[in-house]
Amino acid sequence: MAEEGPVIKPVHGVNYPIIGLCIGGVVFGVLVLVSTYYCYQRRRRLRAKRNGPDQPLAFHSHRRPTAVKSPAGAGPGTGTHYLKKSPSPTGISKTPPGISAPHTPSPTGTVGPLESGVSSHQPFEPKPENQISKDNCSTENERQSPTKEEQETNEKNLQQSAAYLGQLVFKLRYKHDKNALIVSVVRCKDLPAKDPNTGSSDPYVKLQLLPDKQHKVKTRVLRKTRNPVYDEDFTFYGISFNQLPSITLHFVVLSFDRYSRDDIIGEVFCALSNVDIAQIETQQLALCREIQPRSLKIRSQGRGELLVSLCWQPAANRLTVVILKARNLPKMDVTGLADPYVKIYLLYNGQRIAKKKTHVKKRTLMPVFNESFVFDVPANGQTLDGISLEFLLLDWDRVTKNEVIGRLDLGGAKCTGSALTHWNEVCNSPRRQIADWHKLKE
Repeated sequence: MAEEGPVIKPVHGVNYPIIGLCIGGVVFGVLVLVSTYYCYQRRRRLRAKRNGPDQPLAFHSHRRPTAVKSPAGAGPGTGTHYLKKSPSPTGISKTPPGISAPHTPSPTGTVGPLESGVSSHQPFEPKPENQISKDNCSTENERQSPTKEEQETNEKNLQQSAAYLGQLVFKLRYKHDKNALIVSVVRCKDLPAKDPNTGSSDPYVKLQLLPDKQHKVKTRVLRKTRNPVYDEDFTFYGISFNQLPSITLHFVVLSFDRYSRDDIIGEVFCALSNVDIAQIETQQLALCREIQPRSLKIRSQGRGELLVSLCWQPAANRLTVVILKARNLPKMDVTGLADPYVKIYLLYNGQRIAKKKTHVKKRTLMPVFNESFVFDVPANGQTLDGISLEFLLLDWDRVTKNEVIGRLDLGGAKCTGSALTHWNEVCNSPRRQIADWHKLKE
């Protein structure tokens, strides 16, 4: 009999549906990854086009304007204060004549021309050569020998152009049914160039209502232009008609700077008590005001005085400075007050090596500081040779750059008059606290 070998069974057939499902799942996953990568690259390209280098960083995200509730309530019967920036109904955006620089579209409204202009082109007529040579000779002679009157007029024109900061055009309208004051910032004209590299500016306008200083708004930034057109409407709700004479519009024109604080071009004050209020009830009133420098109010009032006490300790190489108080400061706000504080710099051979500052004293023209500061002086024997102090009295401002009211130099080449007398007394009388009043200078 043959021996029985191992039992051999037939192999079952391959399960083809399962293999097909696996292959289909892999293909589907690959397709999903490819489509996701394509959509990501497309969104990235669109975002790069939309947020180009010409668009200001502050306005990359466009949000729908909403009403902002003011923290302070209105008077009786006036309701709650609301502030809203509404779109400007000026139609399709156009570039006005005379403005070549492009500007960023407004997220809240369209930019429209304020006034239309027609440029007339005259046909060119060639001149004879003799006439051209005569004209050239005459112009050269005129340039070579200007008269005294021409020189005086040129100097006056240069002074006026240096002091001229341009104009601001805005519109006013009041709506009784909404208890709302609408202020439209239209445009600026002939602004000075704050960027020496491009010979232009990146201007924008800030607006607040005085004396409350609660409603603060600003326009968008327009790049590389000295004649920006904004056409932006700002609606202030909850203002009754009887409140209008007590309100003052405060415009501040600034030039945007990406790497440092924005430069202040100037400001405009418009008291509604000087405006025909009855006219803004029925129609929109257009106004044009010349932009004034911020330091103009300081020149007419003086810069005030500062009481400083010094004590020189040669054994410890320390100089103690006490800022006591100030008086007769200029009125920096429409409310007739200021928010002063003092910065102190220690200089060695004309270079600043240390700085201190006091606290801000709110709403006062007669601040009392009573703050003491100790400076470690470089070892220079028993004298203060090469040492000097620089004091800056500034007005703190939440909205714009803090403005310098006045300065004082004690020691050094700039020290003269009573300041020099005080400094010499401190140097000759060590370990004594000596105080004196000093007038602040520009």
